[in-house]
Amino acid sequence: MTERLETFCHALPKVDLHVHLLGAVRQSTFAEMAARCGMPAAEAESLYARDAKPKGVLHILRALESRILRDARDLHRIAYEHLQDAAAHGVRHSEIFWNPTGTAHLFSYAKGADAILAGFADAAADFGVSALLIPSIDREAPPEAATEVAEWMLAHRRDAIIGMGIDYRETDRPPELFWRAWRMAKQAGFKLTAHAGEFGCHPRNIATAIDLCEVDRIDHGYTVLEDPALTARCAERGILFTVVPTNSYYLRTLENWPEGHPLARMPEAGLLIHPNTDDPPLHQVTPTRCWRMMVEDFGFGLPDLRGFMLNGIRGSFLPEPARRHLEGAFAQEFDALAAEIFPQGSLA
Repeated sequence: MTERLETFCHALPKVDLHVHLLGAVRQSTFAEMAARCGMPAAEAESLYARDAKPKGVLHILRALESRILRDARDLHRIAYEHLQDAAAHGVRHSEIFWNPTGTAHLFSYAKGADAILAGFADAAADFGVSALLIPSIDREAPPEAATEVAEWMLAHRRDAIIGMGIDYRETDRPPELFWRAWRMAKQAGFKLTAHAGEFGCHPRNIATAIDLCEVDRIDHGYTVLEDPALTARCAERGILFTVVPTNSYYLRTLENWPEGHPLARMPEAGLLIHPNTDDPPLHQVTPTRCWRMMVEDFGFGLPDLRGFMLNGIRGSFLPEPARRHLEGAFAQEFDALAAEIFPQGSLA
């Protein structure tokens, strides 16, 4: 079954809604950029390493922001190469996070955003994959920096800059600290999403993101299950959770991984989930492996995969006509592919 599952998950049409631009840098590109700034090869290799008990990837993102990136052309290259790699695994559409405050000391928001969008456009022309950009709040920075991001977004509007997110270390940095930035973006018509419940933090972070900040979807969100009433509310509202099978926090803290990972129990609680790569090369995962993990590690079957696929399209920030088109096309492709590779109707 392994070979057939690999073939199926590779050919499966996909969207990837939870990807960090700097977390998507190829190792060869990272090494080249690190050497350019004088970083010893051994240090660059150590930074990029993925240990048996993963230490997370924030240290790599910070190194890129503070030491390795040089100009906006670097962002163009990372965006283009990531989409090339994603398209090779059946990704048709991607929504990508970028923390503009992290590169503000190197170049302006406008210059960085335009470079990324040019990378998106080049990848669309060369590989047929679409992408949208989600500038994101660095929650480790002061709330005033988040408001500045919202101001930049309002001053430099582009169709492909679709929404605002928030990421980096969640511990002790709850969503309510940044409510003003959320409100500005919401009133300006941007979509909103938030990393919440990622680091095992209290489910109130998820509730605050939904109720106060009025986000449209939640990234990670695993601790929602600790609050049955909140879980029921999220299920009733159809809020999408962009989950990550390779989430480093749970990988390094759970003794009974993957059985103890909340991801496995979210669908049975009525929650809509969609699997994503997060930081694909840093997590040593491809879109194909991401979907394989949903079967091999978490025990989901063909009907589940079909539902997750459609959840992703419906929860994307694409315009409604594009969502309707992809939903119909993906459903047809999935059914034809499943009938060809698993004619018995199951993955068994």
